[in-house]
Amino acid sequence: MSELQVKTQTTQENIMGTMPINRLLLSLSLPMMASMLVQALYNVVDSIFVSRVSESALTAVSLAFPIQVLIIALGVGTGVGTNALLSRSLGEKNNNRVNQTAMHAVFLGVINYLIFLLIGLTLVNPFFLSQTTDREIISHGVSYLTIVCCLSIGTYSQFTFERLLQSTGKTVYAMVIQLIGAVINIILDPILIFGLFGFPRMEVAGAAIATVTGQIVAGFVGLLLNLKVNHEIRLSFKEFRPSLEIIKQIYIVGIPSIIMQSIGSVMVYGMNLILMAFSSTAAAVFGVYFKLQSFVFMPIFGLNNGMIPIIAYNYGAKNKERILGTRSLAIRYAIGIMAAGTLIFHLFSEKLFLLFDASEPMLAMGVPALRIISLHFILAAYSIVSSAFFQALGNGIYSMVTSICRQLVILLPVAYLLSFLGNVNYVWMAFPIAELIAVLLNMIFMKQINRKVLEPMGIAS
Repeated sequence: MSELQVKTQTTQENIMGTMPINRLLLSLSLPMMASMLVQALYNVVDSIFVSRVSESALTAVSLAFPIQVLIIALGVGTGVGTNALLSRSLGEKNNNRVNQTAMHAVFLGVINYLIFLLIGLTLVNPFFLSQTTDREIISHGVSYLTIVCCLSIGTYSQFTFERLLQSTGKTVYAMVIQLIGAVINIILDPILIFGLFGFPRMEVAGAAIATVTGQIVAGFVGLLLNLKVNHEIRLSFKEFRPSLEIIKQIYIVGIPSIIMQSIGSVMVYGMNLILMAFSSTAAAVFGVYFKLQSFVFMPIFGLNNGMIPIIAYNYGAKNKERILGTRSLAIRYAIGIMAAGTLIFHLFSEKLFLLFDASEPMLAMGVPALRIISLHFILAAYSIVSSAFFQALGNGIYSMVTSICRQLVILLPVAYLLSFLGNVNYVWMAFPIAELIAVLLNMIFMKQINRKVLEPMGIAS
């Protein structure tokens, strides 16, 4: 091992194994939280600009969201598995497996892109026809989603290279990648949607092109950063051969995350079908909610991104005290963030909807929607952190079971039954009902983790 490798590995061990937990968690999480807030901003900006085209355009983007969730699910799930295996390998000082894991992450990102290239070329039109017969909505939606799917290589390259940097504690560089993608998207959105500075007016298609352009540039920058500054990892494909064992280790952790987020796609698709029975405005309201709630949930995901490598590293290093301390801090920070989000959604619900050029019917439906749905935010704080905690310890199956119960077994059936009451406001109550059950399940699973994984290490939880 070279002197540089010894130095960087020792530094990594000092950071993950010895730095005070609160300072370590904040130093790893805050850059990711900031970058994810920017990412949430450009998702919202997309919809704000699209809403200026027409409500049909906004509805089309909302109906496209389930496929976008699937794209993200594969990227995030593969990234979570990569992150856990790579961080654990660093903790175990297994340099060969560190490098092999990184190269497999790139390989799997390409495979994921090819899947959605095929979907973009064959299934987009049938997908929209299954939700609506409105030709204007279908036209906008097919144009938007075809571009997003067929050029999703940027999504997967960005996710992959962010996670490699994050796994070695270089979250500032991961933040730079996200910021670059977000800024490019925000700049290009109005130019391409409305045809400014000599560009043709492309409306919804322009929003899609702005998004994928930002992702592709960010992915390229991520590759350069990994080659230049991520000395703990060596990317070389000269003698690369796919290993079923490494792929299996990545997806043992990653598949539950993929399934959880894919379940989210099914949930959104199902909710859109339920809400379209009321009106297309109801589906648009739900789409706006999903954009706005990302401002509250994205910081929690950033917190999780900082927590996961700490947990995984100290699990590999058998340091139970730091595992427990990190978990406790993360839950407390998450609850604080969600409490602030709930307050904002209750006090400023009308102003938030006016950002999307909301009509009077949309305001009448949207304001109570935000206030009712946000009742589940504080409960969700515990569930989200618990889910990431399970995954970091290689027990992602618990997260998957909770997600299935919350979004398929509970949320959709409850929402469907409440829709028969004839008032869409009752449908929104399905969210706090489902989240309460999820918290109870996560508490049961956390006790199992304490008993089976943590207590045998010699420290009571």
